[in-house]
Amino acid sequence: MSKNYDRIENTTVWSPGPGCHGGCGVRVFLKDMPDGQPAKVVKIEADPCHPWNQGRTCSRLLAYTRYLYHPDRLLYPMKRVGERGEGKFERISWDEALDTIESKFKQFREESGAESVIFVQGTGRDINAPLTFLTYAYGSPNLSQLGLSGQSCYTPRITGACMVDGTLTVADCSQFFEKRYEDPRWEVPKYIVVWATNPGVGCPDGFQGHWVVDCMKRGSKLIVIDPRATWFSSRAEHFLQTRPGSDGALALGMLHLIIENEWYDKDFIDKWTQGLPELRERCREYSPEVVERLTWVPKEVLYEATKAYATNSPSAIHWGMPIDMNPEATTVAQAIAMLWCITGNFDVPGGNVAARGAFGIAMWPINQSQVLDTYGAEFLEKINDKRIGAKEFPYVANTRLYIQPDLAVEQMLTGKPYKIRGTYIQTSNLLGGNAADLNKHYNALRNMEFNVLVDLFHNPTTMAVADIILPAACFTERNSIRVWHTPAQVIRKLHEPLGEARNDWEINFELALRFDPKLREKYTKLEDFFDEKLKPSGHTFESLKAIGGWIFEKEGVSVPYKRYETGLLRPDGKPGFATPSGKVEFYSLNHEAWGLDPLPFYREPPESENVTPELMKKYPLVMVTGRRSPVYFHSEHRNIDWLREVDPFPIVEINPKIAKERGLKDGDWCIIENDRGKFTRKVMYNISMNAKCVSVPHGWWPPEEEGKAPHYFGAWKYNCNKLVLSQVGSSSGYGGGAYKTVPVNVRRAEPGEIERLGEEIR
Repeated sequence: MSKNYDRIENTTVWSPGPGCHGGCGVRVFLKDMPDGQPAKVVKIEADPCHPWNQGRTCSRLLAYTRYLYHPDRLLYPMKRVGERGEGKFERISWDEALDTIESKFKQFREESGAESVIFVQGTGRDINAPLTFLTYAYGSPNLSQLGLSGQSCYTPRITGACMVDGTLTVADCSQFFEKRYEDPRWEVPKYIVVWATNPGVGCPDGFQGHWVVDCMKRGSKLIVIDPRATWFSSRAEHFLQTRPGSDGALALGMLHLIIENEWYDKDFIDKWTQGLPELRERCREYSPEVVERLTWVPKEVLYEATKAYATNSPSAIHWGMPIDMNPEATTVAQAIAMLWCITGNFDVPGGNVAARGAFGIAMWPINQSQVLDTYGAEFLEKINDKRIGAKEFPYVANTRLYIQPDLAVEQMLTGKPYKIRGTYIQTSNLLGGNAADLNKHYNALRNMEFNVLVDLFHNPTTMAVADIILPAACFTERNSIRVWHTPAQVIRKLHEPLGEARNDWEINFELALRFDPKLREKYTKLEDFFDEKLKPSGHTFESLKAIGGWIFEKEGVSVPYKRYETGLLRPDGKPGFATPSGKVEFYSLNHEAWGLDPLPFYREPPESENVTPELMKKYPLVMVTGRRSPVYFHSEHRNIDWLREVDPFPIVEINPKIAKERGLKDGDWCIIENDRGKFTRKVMYNISMNAKCVSVPHGWWPPEEEGKAPHYFGAWKYNCNKLVLSQVGSSSGYGGGAYKTVPVNVRRAEPGEIERLGEEIR
């Protein structure tokens, strides 16, 4: 049998394509084409020799050719020629597109300051570094995941946990070693706490779900904390089925039991921590009886699960995005980080380890210290003076330097304290994906004078608000590097892009040089930037590509364990932690200085049975949004036929008893509603669903429906975020997006009601 390819090339995955957070090694089968045409990707398989994924891959990657060669893919720059929403665009050249963007944004900068443009990113695609590079080259202080209430994706977890131990920390599944599970330095976790995530079907940041399964095969037991039963909960020794939004109370209840029963690591506590007496007093408020009432977790289950974790070292905690969506999410992250610290499970084999970029490389200056090192104190002071939310919220000013998105959308509508005139939106279909209170964000974006979108397909956001659309390249069409967390890797262009699509990096690099011509003195081409970043590894982009595309650090900042003993976790090189005291802080000195509570605490969701009981009588079910699908990534891939066949409909998971009480059969279309609106979903019976909750995937916009106004691919018909409260949900400024705690009712649809849902746009 003859083969249908000419060669096999290896590379590293990062979106566009599978949509994910990347890191997997793959083998790409290519057929060379005649007459100078780009080589054709025939198929993709996982690379069994790559240490990150070890021959595993996802269905999205296996369907990559259906994405790459999709007939609806955007391949040329376009400008709007009709009214917004009419769906009328015409093809233009790259020169015209970039000249128009340069002219408009320079006009805004000269007339209203660089702060008048917000630069917006989504998740997944390799975008943090190129968008930050562009944002600061333009001079804007306003970088954001606009639409995502509270910046409630990883930022609250990272920043809140850093108040405790000073660093980003992840569950240790041997991913920091080239030999992985065979490395003698690693130890199998005795327990893995899978907290508010379903890692087998999602794509966690810098983490692979199958690693948990690999550890289970080697003896790890599971403790699962989740409102929704999952594959992992069915195999857990302890399953804590929580009330949505109560994770903070649960963590404080676990700390209470650990302290009162002295299940903590006394040596580590004495030498490396401060604030335990104050924490002990705070935790007295969270007895098992109180926590049972707040979380729905029986006190006996809480006791046994806590004891299992605390008395079996090493054990690890792997957490998910719902933590970020808790009220006061940063303090919830504080409390959970204290669990791995108080038990001595910090930066030890099989515990939670400090996750540093390979060779200490930081691809983008996103936190305060990195911006200070890269741009200097004057620049940092300048952007904090204008950055939306920096004056109101200490985390926004002093940790990760994003804006506060809920304040931003209000400012886009009101023009106060200064006018926002334009947006640059890259990797974000916010109207079809993450925007809470859809109408508010729709009106805010329509209020802009000029919106640039960089994407691969039309979606509700491009159709509703785009003035210029730039076509992005897929991952096999582009060069990039990845140092998140280790190894250092290259993503290499294997064929020329289709049409005139361009690498996100190349687009932003060219615009950055136009906005800041001094950069041309430093970089003549994009690879110069990559070489500069890779310098600590001893490699250039080309030399790393030549040795196979990836390399682990043998010793240094990205190699665990117990780096707090050797000074690798502090910028001054002294032993200890990157906190004001140099120790793990159960009592946060940063919080004390910023006027925040130095100790973790629990706050109820803004709408709940304990805060708004009358509202809950009207809308008695709690809707948990964001249930992940193994074949989609956020709002992507509904147009990929192989994947849509697996998961064809927007659904709502509901306990059969509750559904039948409402006259709903499995497979019926229903109405889900509250005072903010309503949308439709197809009923899916799930006997394991708590009878007080329903669960829905987010990001649904069937591309086969009409894309022009007022339909926008059905976004106003199917989008669960119409019902999500949009408000500042955390005193820190980060976290608290109420996506998991939405009071709703579910009922049968009236005749013609579903067809009229698009009329709600206002």
